[in-house]
Amino acid sequence: MIQLIASLLLRAAVVLTGAALATFALLWHAPGDPALAIAIARYQAVVPAEVVDQVRTEAGLDAHFWTAFQAWVGPLLVGDFGQSSVTGRNVWPELVTMISYTLPLALAGLIIGLLTSVPLAYVATRRPGGWLDRCAVALASIGAAIPAYWLGLLLILLFAVQLGWLPAMGTRTPAHIILPALTLGLGVAASLTRILRSGILEARGQPFLPAFRRRGVANRDIERDHVAPHAAIPVVTVFGLELAFLLEGVVMVEVIFARPGLGSFLVSAIEARDFPKVQAVVVLTAVLFVTVNLLIDLIYRALDPRIGERDA
Repeated sequence: MIQLIASLLLRAAVVLTGAALATFALLWHAPGDPALAIAIARYQAVVPAEVVDQVRTEAGLDAHFWTAFQAWVGPLLVGDFGQSSVTGRNVWPELVTMISYTLPLALAGLIIGLLTSVPLAYVATRRPGGWLDRCAVALASIGAAIPAYWLGLLLILLFAVQLGWLPAMGTRTPAHIILPALTLGLGVAASLTRILRSGILEARGQPFLPAFRRRGVANRDIERDHVAPHAAIPVVTVFGLELAFLLEGVVMVEVIFARPGLGSFLVSAIEARDFPKVQAVVVLTAVLFVTVNLLIDLIYRALDPRIGERDA
């Protein structure tokens, strides 16, 4: 087990290093003059060339690529995300504030997705090929085909503009999170419903299950002890991938619904070419993905010990 964890941590370190280097390289070599963009964002006006040169020196943009990369990675290894190139304030406190807005929205979307997909997939698999099954598959396919930004606009048009039941923008009351969470949750539910349905049907078709029934094992016990673990393996995989969807969707949803959070934080940082802020969001996202992948690997081995035997 120690060797396994060490191997997973080594792969995680490689992924994080690659993500940090790729992000820094893309920002460094992006077209345009980042010093000019930072100066305009800082002073909210067109500035003379000498001010741009001063900003370039302050932000370290006149250094060599590897020198600048090492200057950024060094403090990052001890948890220092640096200071904003525009405001000069520490990035980490502002990032934590934005996370406090984004995390409840992402969790609400995930809960809606789970509460929708699990009952829908269960009902669909009670009579495979029946009208409920076909309706569930159709709804899941339509939900997967609708982009998050378009679904959000449709929900705003229906519930905020036409019916006037829910607010469309802002974060002033708990009701303001309903439409953004629905936008995220319905997209998650669409993917999970199809995978969970397929997993349950495949698990129920395993050749060893009739032998349990002939021995008198209750169907409830078969579903719990054999069908559910088998069906959970693909769902765990998709669940990890859905976190990517949530992060991508949160960026668009927060912009559409005018919510503060990581989405608006990232968009404004990219527009201003505020390197420390953009890199902080990317590194935080990479750490999240690596952590989720580590957990998924461990859950795989708990659900199916044969995976660990093959690795050994």
